[in-house]
Amino acid sequence: MAVELVCAWPDRVWLRRLSLPQGSTVDDAIIAGQCREALPELAEPFRAGIYGRVVSGSHPLSDGDRVELYRPLLADPKDARRKRAAGGF
Repeated sequence: MAVELVCAWPDRVWLRRLSLPQGSTVDDAIIAGQCREALPELAEPFRAGIYGRVVSGSHPLSDGDRVELYRPLLADPKDARRKRAAGGF
């Protein structure tokens, strides 16, 4: 089955297209995509999702899935909103 692994930054995108056997999981895709070597700046365990929905590493994949690897947040969105609302841009 064909799946994609993707991780995006403001200035670049990392993408791998993989062919995996039926019954593969998100963790299998991460290993096959050599994410640990290619993306050392991401913290392990990897946070991943499929089409914007967070899933575990044991989640089974389907043909055509897009596995998204999520970067850590730079700022807490709630705190950033509170600062904007208080006028402390």
